Amino acid sequence: MSAAPKDSSHGASKASLLDTLVASDGAVSAFVVILGFLCGTALILAVGKNPGNMYAALLQTLSGFDVTRGSWNARYIGEWLTASMPLILCGLSMGFAARTGLFNIGAEGQYIVGLSAAQFVAIYGPQVPGLHWILAVLAGALAGALWGGIVGWLKGKYSVSEVVATIMLNYIAYFLSRFLTQLIPEANTYKTQSFPKTALLESSLLQGLTNGSRLGLGIYIVIICCLFYWFIIERTRLGFELRATGFNKEAARCSGIKVTKSITLSMGIAGAFAGLAGVVVALGSFNYGRVLSGYDYYGFNGIAVALVGNSTAGGTLISGLLFGMLSSAQPLMQSRQIPKEITQIISGLVVVFISLRAGFRMIMEWRAKRIAKEKRGERDE
Repeated sequence: MSAAPKDSSHGASKASLLDTLVASDGAVSAFVVILGFLCGTALILAVGKNPGNMYAALLQTLSGFDVTRGSWNARYIGEWLTASMPLILCGLSMGFAARTGLFNIGAEGQYIVGLSAAQFVAIYGPQVPGLHWILAVLAGALAGALWGGIVGWLKGKYSVSEVVATIMLNYIAYFLSRFLTQLIPEANTYKTQSFPKTALLESSLLQGLTNGSRLGLGIYIVIICCLFYWFIIERTRLGFELRATGFNKEAARCSGIKVTKSITLSMGIAGAFAGLAGVVVALGSFNYGRVLSGYDYYGFNGIAVALVGNSTAGGTLISGLLFGMLSSAQPLMQSRQIPKEITQIISGLVVVFISLRAGFRMIMEWRAKRIAKEKRGERDE
């Protein structure tokens, strides 16, 4: 007689635990990442390769330790962080817009104008140590903010879809960048003249710690942006107003919030994050200006980073590091006879699984309603 209530209580506790896990965005993100790696492992086994080589490559990327040779090289850590920085910043761009009720698919265009503005300041700016690269960073952030702010103003003033506007501005940014960059003296269809040393985001300290990697001052920009994102969204009245506008524009307007200003500012801040991603790539990974031959896709990949990171500062940081790890590990995987496409498949699967979160919640809600209905039926009997 006493066994039935015990089993019922045990089943209820399991159901409660499952409901809690599904309701937790962080738990779902961790689960889908693990599921993505499990699917990648299965694919490697299906093509007759050793999945241990994939994990050895990932370990080497994260720690610099090569398990096959028993050697350690900090350069791999530096390159991993370097690859992650623009992904994190573009993730912050997408996430900030999402937290305020907007969909910023134009981070790629904002990234491009930020990159282009930084390149022009690097070539034509005053070659004063310290001042030169600071001006380039500010120019890139302002260019990205302007490009995003245009979209926000159109959205707030004339209800123009931010999705359509940002897609069109992506193309405009790309072709305008190509046209203007090729006007620089000595530029060809591939690159411009080399930047002066004063414009580069180089750090002898960080390069020394990571055995000559490309890791530079951009890492500090990323950290500051993550802290700024968290502070604005979570701890300020401005962040509350931006989120309130995203939830319900009419209610925000009735509360005295200037809706057009809020939407413009939201997209402007999001654009500044993406513009800084362009700065970090332009002055941190190259020593010359680039004439873009196509999209770098950091802005589009930032959408996936924000989704997996649940559009929070900490989550986006961790998510960007994850996607950066997968990107940096590709050459190491190829050297171990693992197809580099595996990392792209894992990334894609993680995004697909995270997108199914709403579906999981619908199933759990249906299940909860069914259990409640069954309990009501038992009481009626």
